[in-house]
Amino acid sequence: MKKYLIISAALAVGIVIIFAFSRQNEPKALTVTEVGADPSAYSGTITVTGVMAGVYRQDSTIFGIMDVKELQCKTANCNKVIMPVKYQGPQPVLGDEIRVTGNLVNSGPGYLFVAQSLKVVRNHKIGG
Repeated sequence: MKKYLIISAALAVGIVIIFAFSRQNEPKALTVTEVGADPSAYSGTITVTGVMAGVYRQDSTIFGIMDVKELQCKTANCNKVIMPVKYQGPQPVLGDEIRVTGNLVNSGPGYLFVAQSLKVVRNHKIGG
């Protein structure tokens, strides 16, 4: 009986250690507000977290994400920063909280985030 308790405890500790080390490899995610304040300050590959807010009508591979904190704003006068994201894979749906990894590209009138990877974290029921 004591042998099983020791094995179970060692297994639990091992799982905790593996989980802790696997989380360290994930890059720190920036918010849409942080990037939107000065997009020219970011070069190279970055990870951004935000909520899918809509799709660009002229190009379905481009959608906008807003800061997760903007979900708390319920009035019409919110100054939401919407960051355009171009992603060639399966598109998220309205309200999906996502983590995108990629690069900011100066596209003339502003910056476009070109994502190489996208992960849906959860969905927030927005828009009806």
